[in-house]
Amino acid sequence: MLYAFISQDHPGTLEQRLAARPEHVKRLQQLRDEGRLVLAGPHPAIDCEDPGPDGFSGSLVVAEFDSLQDAQEWANADPYVAAGVYASVTVKPFKKVLP
Repeated sequence: MLYAFISQDHPGTLEQRLAARPEHVKRLQQLRDEGRLVLAGPHPAIDCEDPGPDGFSGSLVVAEFDSLQDAQEWANADPYVAAGVYASVTVKPFKKVLP
């Protein structure tokens, strides 16, 4: 089943985010290589594709897992969690309708 990972950043954590990004992206690439990643990306903190020093307010990932528990465990192991970037991560079942 698909799951949506909706993450909110702590304010002022751009440096931590950038430092943890390579390991975060590596995990996403693994999901992609396994054919389980639908989409992934950050939410710019301002209405701009490159927010510069304003950074990001969170992230969205949609990916396939065997269960909600497996999805939650994957979310808990995110490098952004360990680095203190994410203030919260909500994991919810997701049903893709379009496209």
